[in-house]
Formats: sequence, C-alpha cells, structure tokens
Amino acid sequence: MKSIIITGASSGIGRATAEVFLDAGWRVGLIARRAELLDALADQYDTAMPLPTDVTDASAMQAAFDAFGHIDVLFNNAGLFGPAATIDEIDLEDWAQVMQVNIGGMFIAARLAFGKMRAQEPQGGRIINNGSLSAYVPRPNSVCYTTTKHAVTGLTKTLSLDGRPFRIACGQIDIGNAETDLLVQLKKSQPGTETMDVSNAARSVFHMAEMPPEANVQFMTVMATRMPYIGRG
Repeated sequence: MKSIIITGASSGIGRATAEVFLDAGWRVGLIARRAELLDALADQYDTAMPLPTDVTDASAMQAAFDAFGHIDVLFNNAGLFGPAATIDEIDLEDWAQVMQVNIGGMFIAARLAFGKMRAQEPQGGRIINNGSLSAYVPRPNSVCYTTTKHAVTGLTKTLSLDGRPFRIACGQIDIGNAETDLLVQLKKSQPGTETMDVSNAARSVFHMAEMPPEANVQFMTVMATRMPYIGRG
C-alpha cells in the first residue's frame, strides 16, 4: 500500500487531497493542528492516521513522522495567507508568523521526509510542495504570502537537485483560486473573482504523486480557466 503524509490536512486543499488519496486506497498521515477535524475525517477511512501537530514544532513533527513509518510521498501543504495590507501596515509579529509557518513549517516537513526517504528501503520517495500563482504573479496586498511562495520555489528546486542521488523527486504545484473557505472570503471582498472546485487541485496532486519513480512533474500550474492570464518569467 502506498503512503503519503499531508500537512494542513484538516481543511481546504489539504483535506480535499487527503480524501482523493484515501478513496484511492492509500495510507494517509493527516497533519494539522485541529485534532477534532482530523479525527472526523479518519473515522471515515481505515487507512487514515490522524497526527495532530503544529508544523512549526520540530519535535512534535519528528514524533509524527516516526509514528507514521514508511513514506512514499509528502504533500507539503500547510500555510497561512497573513494580513492583506501594504508592507508599511503589517506588524512584524504577523510577518514572523507567516514566515514561520510557510517557510519554517515547510522546511521542517521536507527535512523529515527527505531524511526518512533517504534512509528507508527501498530508498527514495517524492516531495510535492504547495506553491501558488503568487510564486510568480502576486496578488495586491500579499507581501507576506508572496514572499514565502517565492521561497518555496527555491526549496523545490534545491530539493529536486539534492534528492537525485537518493531517488527523491521533488515537484511543486501552483494553484490558482481553488474554492476553499479562504477563497469564499476573497470573493466577498473582490466580486467577480473566478474560482474552480477544489477537487481539481486535489486530483492534480494525485497525478503528480502517481508518477513512476523515473518521472517527475517539476512544476504544475492548475487554475480557474477564467482567471486573468499569468505566465512565468
């Protein structure tokens, strides 16, 4: 049975992705802070393992990865948007929190997955980082979030390079306007915002995870069709 750990699994893209993998018969480790939401999801599946953990707590994350055992895939998904404001209006405490979760939490999860994949038999695995369209085209008033998503792209490229000797692949999915609670609020403040069902993002992660070991989706963009055109570089 294939196995995956998903961070930020209690809601939004993380929960939708967990359901896709569970429906496909994978063993799924569910990491998020809200234990009651993880337990409610795990009660529906025999192959779900709730691991209530704060991704910024390195010791607790180590314990969660140790409890889960062999891991084929990590979906490194947990993140915060942070305050929507111009840079001069953002408190340093809010900036630090977004950095801690979106970069620090992703680093901790990737570090643990990389180490486990390097040491396990058979060696190897796959890390999928949740980036964003903000990794190359920012939204207005998103300086905290956008800065972190640029950093995630650097993490993806470095892990992809450093993982080669150990059969560890790393890719990134950049998602535009999946219909989550966050996007529902955005649509209220920005009428006319185009979205897509969150299941489209979840199925895209599953496609990346299902690639054979000799293949890797380095970067994938999945977005609402009627969003404004965006492009890399």
